Formats: sequence, structure tokens, C-alpha cells
Amino acid sequence: MHKILAYSKKKLYLCTLNMRKSIIFIVLIAWLSLGSATAQVSSAGRSVFSFMSLPTSSRINALGGSNVSLSDADISMGMCNPALLHNETHMVLQLNYSYYLPGTMFGSALYGHNFRDIQSLRQDGAPERPNYFAVGVHYLDYGTMKYADEYGNITGGKFGARDILIDVMYARQLHPCWKVGVTLKPVYSIYESYSSFAIGADVGAHFQTPDSTFQMGLVLANIGWQLKGFYSAEGGSNHEMLPLNLQLGLTYRVKHAPLRFHVQFHNLQTWNLRYEWTSLDKDPVKGEIISHDVPWYDMLFRHTIFSLELVPKSERFYLAISYNHRRRAELNLTDQRSIAGFAFGAGVRIKQARIGFALSQLTKSNFSYQVGLTLDINSLMKQ
Repeated sequence: MHKILAYSKKKLYLCTLNMRKSIIFIVLIAWLSLGSATAQVSSAGRSVFSFMSLPTSSRINALGGSNVSLSDADISMGMCNPALLHNETHMVLQLNYSYYLPGTMFGSALYGHNFRDIQSLRQDGAPERPNYFAVGVHYLDYGTMKYADEYGNITGGKFGARDILIDVMYARQLHPCWKVGVTLKPVYSIYESYSSFAIGADVGAHFQTPDSTFQMGLVLANIGWQLKGFYSAEGGSNHEMLPLNLQLGLTYRVKHAPLRFHVQFHNLQTWNLRYEWTSLDKDPVKGEIISHDVPWYDMLFRHTIFSLELVPKSERFYLAISYNHRRRAELNLTDQRSIAGFAFGAGVRIKQARIGFALSQLTKSNFSYQVGLTLDINSLMKQ
């Protein structure tokens, strides 16, 4: 007991002393990641496997589509940043299903397992630094479609289309205040007779203060390329890039209130997130083509996601609301009401199970509903 208390005091001192060094380390990784990202800079609509950007769980959906800084009992956070795996993701199974578009099936499954007993003590009195591991798969099945010619005439027969992504995640506690992680991501897609295979990777880091009031995460996601393209070009397979995404996230928990604030910055490797298109709209008076350039302040906010959570100290439930300005700008409808850009979610813990739900608008004409079930296998086995 004395060794544990001594180590706890030592841990608090080390975290406070090395907080500045940890922040410098994460900023250094961001600079190096940005340097490597310049080779794969992509604007909107110029990458393949865009389904990789869809939220893979109800919690992530409720937080605006991505969160790379929140480390808690939700294992799906590891799919945003592998460094978010930790003690409470051990022997946890999570299943997610989403109503995305009519006739489609979109879901994910994850399982986490840690190596080394985190409660055992080394000779110096410090606990073993665990290795966090998780594997996940998420898929998008577009359903069955009919063959038709370029004029829309049905020619007979049907075909299918689907995307599958596997995440093999690993994280390591290098310091009491921060972790690093990496994810290996094989991707496979088949649309009718066209298929493609790619290998991607995520590299992430996470920092948090001893009392967890402040957390910061950094990840360079979807580093990789196609090994087999959908079609051939100039005698060889046409290889396209994955949707590269450099993200920085900040999380702050109010000490004396059940509130948690999140700010996420995404696609930092490129400034222009606007889809390229040629405008044919003309000013009715001057007759000139109307410019649709995005102001700099609007483009700045397209890189940000704001979210707020109501979470009591017991963490038995949560309520979440978020705002994603890029979604709002791209999916908002001017002729009818729309909640595009906003997302809402809630979750509750019932014994060894957690149930989550989220509502958002990921297309212009449909709401997206997402439900998730998380089971603590370790606790169930002890009963």
C-alpha cells in the first residue's frame, strides 16, 4: 500500500513537471506529420474510399463525426485516434448500426484487449505500462441495384456494391500523461465488377493532465494508397490516394460541473475544402457570372467541430450536441428546414452494458440514425 501511495504522488509530480515537454512533443509530431502530409495534399472530392470519413459509432456521430482527444470507456474512440485506447477498453465488445440511406446497411464491430496486468507492480514500485490492442471492422453495403443504360432504361439483371474496412489498433503508455498509437487499415471495395484494395495507417498521440480536466489528441489518419485500383490507366492500374486527414483535438472538463467541451480541427493538411465546380449562375442585372468563392473565415470554420457533453461524475449517462460547419455548408438546404451540421446523441450505462443513440443529417434529404451497444466482457465473466 505504501508503494502504491508513493507511486501515486510521484506520478502526480512527474505529470506536472513534464506537461510542457509532452505538449512540445505533440506539437513536434504535428509539425512532422504536416511535413509528410504535403506529399498527399488533397482537396475535397479528390480521394478514394470516402466512406472512411463516415462516423463509425453513435458516440462519434453525436460528437460531430470525429473526436481525437477524448479518452474514456468508449472503445470506438480508438477508430478516430488509436492512442485513445486505454485501461477501460480491455475486453470490451461494441456493435454499431446506422440507418444511412434507404436500402443500405452501415455498421461496425470492435473488440479491445490489453496485455500485461496494469495492477501489478514492478520492482521500482511503478505499475506495468500496458499495451493496448483492439480490432474493428466497419462496412457499408449499398444494397442491390438494377442495370440500366445511360438513358435510364432498365436492361435487366441486378448487382451489388459494398465497402469493408478493418482496423488493427495498437497503443502504448509511454508516460503517465501521454500515449501513442498506430492503426493498420486494410480497405476493400467492390462495385459490380470493379474492385479495389488499399492499405492505410493512422498515427496518433494523446496527452492528458493527471486529473483529466484537459486532454489533447493529434492524429494523421489514412496514410496510404491503393494497391489495386478500380480501373486501368495507360496500361497499368490507376492508383488513387486515401482521404488523408491531419486532426488536432482539445477536450476540457469543467471541474465542478458535469460539462465537457470539445474542439476538433480536421483536414489541417490543406486549407481549401471546397469542391471544385464551374458556376453558370449570372447576375440578372449585370449579366456577370456570380462568384461563389468561400470567405476565409467561413473556410476556417469548415476545419472545426464544436461539441458539448453533459456527463455526471459517475458517467452513467451522457447527452451530447455538436456542430460541424463543413457539413452545414455542404448539406444545408435553402428551400426547406434542415439540421445539417448539427448532431445529437445520448447514452446510458446499465450494469455491464452501454447503449448509445445519435441523430444527424449526413445527406441532403435524409436523417441518419445510429445505435450502439457496448458490452464489458470482463465484468460479465466475473458474475
